[in-house]
Amino acid sequence: MPFRYLEDRAIADVAFEAWGASLPELFIAAADATVNVMIRELSMIQPRERRQLRLEDEDADMLLFQFLQEMIFFKDAERLLLRVREIEIVRQEHRYVARANAYGERIDARRHELIVDVKAVTLHRFSLTPTASGWKVEVILDV
Repeated sequence: MPFRYLEDRAIADVAFEAWGASLPELFIAAADATVNVMIRELSMIQPRERRQLRLEDEDADMLLFQFLQEMIFFKDAERLLLRVREIEIVRQEHRYVARANAYGERIDARRHELIVDVKAVTLHRFSLTPTASGWKVEVILDV
């Protein structure tokens, strides 16, 4: 798993660190970490529905912030648990543009062991940094 939870970073919230060799790999890992806070076993999410995402921002970190917020939005607005399988991130005229396909299904308490409800991604200690092997992000989720 290209993420780990950081128990010493937040008392009432959930913190995690995710990494990837590229921005797309990092975005997928961070999305999985976010959804995995809500549901114990990611493999229980069946790809029954697809949502296409298109986001853009001047900064890669704020693009990732928006992207994670979208995962929470779909859970709240449509009761959908989504996993991102494919994402493309390109730089276009001073902006990053992300196009992703997310697949998942509606929450089913009989099959999905729910853990905690994530309300939002916070900007507190949110940091996206390049590393020698790619990218790393630290995120705190409001639960």
